[in-house]
Amino acid sequence: MGANLPPESGIRVPANALRGLVDALFQKVGMNTENAGLMAQLLVATDLRGVFSHGTHQTSGYVRMIRDGRVNARPNIEVTSTTSTTRIYDGDGGMGHLPSWQAANFVADTAAELGTAAATTGNHFHFGGAGKYTRVAAAHDCIGIAISSHRWERQGMIANGATGASPMSIAIPTSADVPPLVIDMATRLLPWEEDLFEQMPFAYFKELGLGSIAHALGGVLAGVWQPGRMPPTSKWESNQGGFFAAFHIAALCPIDQFRAEMTRYVSECRQLAPFPGHQRAELPGGIEWLNEAEFGRLGIPISEEHESSLQAVADEFGVDTPFAQFESTRFGAGS
Repeated sequence: MGANLPPESGIRVPANALRGLVDALFQKVGMNTENAGLMAQLLVATDLRGVFSHGTHQTSGYVRMIRDGRVNARPNIEVTSTTSTTRIYDGDGGMGHLPSWQAANFVADTAAELGTAAATTGNHFHFGGAGKYTRVAAAHDCIGIAISSHRWERQGMIANGATGASPMSIAIPTSADVPPLVIDMATRLLPWEEDLFEQMPFAYFKELGLGSIAHALGGVLAGVWQPGRMPPTSKWESNQGGFFAAFHIAALCPIDQFRAEMTRYVSECRQLAPFPGHQRAELPGGIEWLNEAEFGRLGIPISEEHESSLQAVADEFGVDTPFAQFESTRFGAGS
């Protein structure tokens, strides 16, 4: 998908209309109404923040995998182990968003009450962008952590010398006046090139450190290598796991003091000179905060390629799309 930048041309679609389309597509392949609605909610929320690579653009791949029997349309998500502050979720071969959303809410609710909590999820497919899970904790005055890994990460690192691309997010709340501090990123920083390595070996070693820790927590700890979750024993693409944790700020620092100091810090950083080629200085999470406000007001900008992908899968499954009614919002080259 490349960089998550707003498209230069395309069409603006209101969030509600996009949610309706995605919801209908997931229901069409057998997902129940509750889970289809949740998938639509989470994917559109990701688009609203401008993280287009992990939003509704993923819908076509997801629903086709469900149709083809590679991802369980109606998983029976179970808590297989629990203590007062921990849980282990089994996703039953379904979409990773479903158990991960449960885990994110569990750690946020529990940390707000008891100070800290952690959970793992396993036996599921892709869990999407990591930032949507840590933001749940931040909304509960907690620091949130979400990490995922895939069986491919270890295989790729060993076979190809790659350092992996496991996602990692940490969210820290501020006040309503400034953006929360949210990193949401792949742990891979650079493509492998021997010349680049010779120039910047430190970058590759840092990347290796991030990727291996992500795989240990979101992969090994989450059980992605359990034999029952792998072919041929499992018919599902249950190849991803997740690690989630939350820490209640009030257990470590007075919340009002923390919010005031974080707000001052973020505000000061936003007054700095921006990086070359950028219009403004923002910490991680700032651009997403601005996008969410703009896209919520004007509609989510969907590129021609993104629109075409959604239109094709909608035609394939006999679902109506909303694009024609928003033709007047088309912008750029195709307008």
